[in-house]
Amino acid sequence: MASPPGWPGRWQASSAGDPSSAYASIVDAAALDIANLIYTYAELIDAGDFAGVGALLEQATVTFEGHDLVLTGAEAIEALYVASTRRYEDGTPRTKHVMTNVIVEVDGTRASSRSYFTVLQAVPGSVALQPVVAGRYRDRFEFRGSAWVFTGMHVIIDLMGDVSGHLLIDV
Repeated sequence: MASPPGWPGRWQASSAGDPSSAYASIVDAAALDIANLIYTYAELIDAGDFAGVGALLEQATVTFEGHDLVLTGAEAIEALYVASTRRYEDGTPRTKHVMTNVIVEVDGTRASSRSYFTVLQAVPGSVALQPVVAGRYRDRFEFRGSAWVFTGMHVIIDLMGDVSGHLLIDV
């Protein structure tokens, strides 16, 4: 496939022995690994696996726009989700975190990402399917050992609906 204007070689098959193609492949693989971390975060929250969220973010500093709260360590992060997120009989918050507009920028063994999230919720008999909150994540990552890890997560809430069935705290 021909490259779009201004994107020389990006969409062309790699040439054997071309160092720029090898680097592009490494960056693309890193971006995919990082996107998968972002999607894994959403899956863990929706499963109600707050210990898993803590483990995923254990090397990160978690902050929230407009708040002084700074969290580090798996236990502190898990405790925040346990204290703030309502779980139902099935152990889940009955949500789907939809992650979109994921942009990953890789710089050697460090990377950053920007993404949007929309949280949908439905609770049979009490909450009709609805979007309850939407916002953005600004994340940082490092390649440590043999894998990419979160080193920072900044949460920005842009839109808020009825979160009474989702959160245990006032926001």
